[in-house]
Amino acid sequence: MKKNTSTTNVCQVCKQEKNITELVSSSLVPDSVVSVIKEDHPDWTGDGYICSTDLNKYRIRNIREILEKEKGELNELEKEVAKSIAEQKLLPGYDDDKYKSKLTFGENLSDKIAMFGGSWRFIIIFGSFIFVWILFNTITLLRSSQVDPYPYILLNLMLSCLAAIQAPIIMMSQNRQESKDRSRSEYDYKVNLKAELEIQHLNEKIAYLINVQWINLLELQQMQVDMLDEIKKALDEEKEI
Repeated sequence: MKKNTSTTNVCQVCKQEKNITELVSSSLVPDSVVSVIKEDHPDWTGDGYICSTDLNKYRIRNIREILEKEKGELNELEKEVAKSIAEQKLLPGYDDDKYKSKLTFGENLSDKIAMFGGSWRFIIIFGSFIFVWILFNTITLLRSSQVDPYPYILLNLMLSCLAAIQAPIIMMSQNRQESKDRSRSEYDYKVNLKAELEIQHLNEKIAYLINVQWINLLELQQMQVDMLDEIKKALDEEKEI
């Protein structure tokens, strides 16, 4: 059964006949991408079509070449940005809940302890405990029931133990916060890099549209001049008659 040629056409790159909805006109492909395509397909022309799959492939190559020229070898973040631009997809947003779901019970516990240890509640509770401890041992100074006589060596031991335990717990929580901040910074970097490249491509498209519009204006102007010449010629012929 013969295919309907009005709804299909041939891709210049893969040479396969595809539905018109899967094709992009060659005239709409940016010049920077065209130069990359011509490296593999010197017979490329601006009158045909290219399928979305091949166009995305060469878009990725073009973006990688731009980034490698500016930054050297690409890392995984820049490759992800290049792929996102080529496929015209949004970058996945930073998911704080997803990060928290990966934490173990011990990591969650250390975060809560660090949060409590750095609050006014802890300062008031522990300050009250120290005051009561000192007051109790001062009142029972003359009794044999005194638990921790002056200079409160047992209290100093408890404070030292608390500091020794609290310090690594707080450091664990700070390390996780640094990891969280690093993930957010990486996401911000990807968004900024993608925005920069998109703006660059937008400038190319605007320049292309301006050139096309300028050519169209020149053609219209030439048509108007030709029409005026024809009108003038017709008037001259009428005068001669």
